[in-house]
Amino acid sequence: MTGWPTWLPVALLATALATGLAGCEGETPPAPSQGFAGLGAEAGGFVQATPGTRLRFPEDHGPHPDYRLEWWYLTANLEDASGEPLGVQWTLFRQAQLPPAERPEAPGPWAADQLWMAHMAVSRGETHRVAERFARGGSRESDPGRDQAGVTAAPFHAWLDDWTLTSRVGDSDRDALSQLELVATAEQDGAPFGYRLSLDAEGPLVRHGANGFSQKSADGQGSIYVSQPFYRVGGEVTLDGESRRVTGRAWLDREWSSQLLGPDQAGWDWFSLHLADGHRLMAFRLRGGGEGGGDYLSGSWITPEGETTPLDDDSLALEPQATSTVAGRTLPTRWRLRLPDQGLDLTVEAPHANRWMATTVSYWEGAVRVTDHASGAPLGRGYLEMTGY
Repeated sequence: MTGWPTWLPVALLATALATGLAGCEGETPPAPSQGFAGLGAEAGGFVQATPGTRLRFPEDHGPHPDYRLEWWYLTANLEDASGEPLGVQWTLFRQAQLPPAERPEAPGPWAADQLWMAHMAVSRGETHRVAERFARGGSRESDPGRDQAGVTAAPFHAWLDDWTLTSRVGDSDRDALSQLELVATAEQDGAPFGYRLSLDAEGPLVRHGANGFSQKSADGQGSIYVSQPFYRVGGEVTLDGESRRVTGRAWLDREWSSQLLGPDQAGWDWFSLHLADGHRLMAFRLRGGGEGGGDYLSGSWITPEGETTPLDDDSLALEPQATSTVAGRTLPTRWRLRLPDQGLDLTVEAPHANRWMATTVSYWEGAVRVTDHASGAPLGRGYLEMTGY
């Protein structure tokens, strides 16, 4: 799930587009009554994510307009030449306005059946810069490049205005996401920030859950969820007008669904971790929706070769250990994460609590460090996302 924070109900996103919100920080709207940002709302008429869905690549790198929700979500743990850590996020979200059967057969030239939103963030120390943009787009197959935002599968290209995530792969036998270029810039208080990064995968795509179907509650609803967690990154990050060469690792999540949450699920806590021995770990806790009304836990243990073991509440434990007050919310910024089958007992902690994403639907997202719970020895780093607080 990653990255997949803020999803707006159609009415809210349409209002944002109509009022011209772009590249700015929005006020937090009232909390929706059906799950975080309306993700628990009924989605009649849309295609539902189900177990057994066959994945096809490169086609599934592109959009799935008959599903209600979708995102391309990238986070990166970087450092500059002096070893100072930096964090980067870039996300493109798509939401369909109408189910397929309700769309006009011959839409007019101004028709837009898909709404798009993009987020970017750059963080270093106590500095955290955030921007968002909105756009309208269609489901045209003949000339998608005419839209202000969109995604093409072959060649892979995702964009909203001049924020772009583009494949650098020239060989059709290689996966289109194995080499990418990410470019985005914005400005805050007169100072530019952004990045130009090259991403090279050193492992395969990973399918979460049951061959790509990631269940999100005991009731059975979920998403199609695929990741590329093996990127080696190089490039340049600009923050407050100062540019630095950086290297590091990144994680890309691809997810699509029509009803991601149950109506009693208020939000989630999601982890993507790069461990020093080459393993990767994805884990999430959905608050509500478990057996007997408890939380719902899931995850993936990923070997350096890309072999994946699904995790559930028998093989994964997530316990908040300490909280911080951020933007008027109380949030758990230190966690204990246990994997009994792997013999791991970890502390996952955010070194900087002020990573609030003050976007139109707000959430917390930032870099974390991973240590052995007993000894404190460093074991890795990654990202944490928390929504619905």
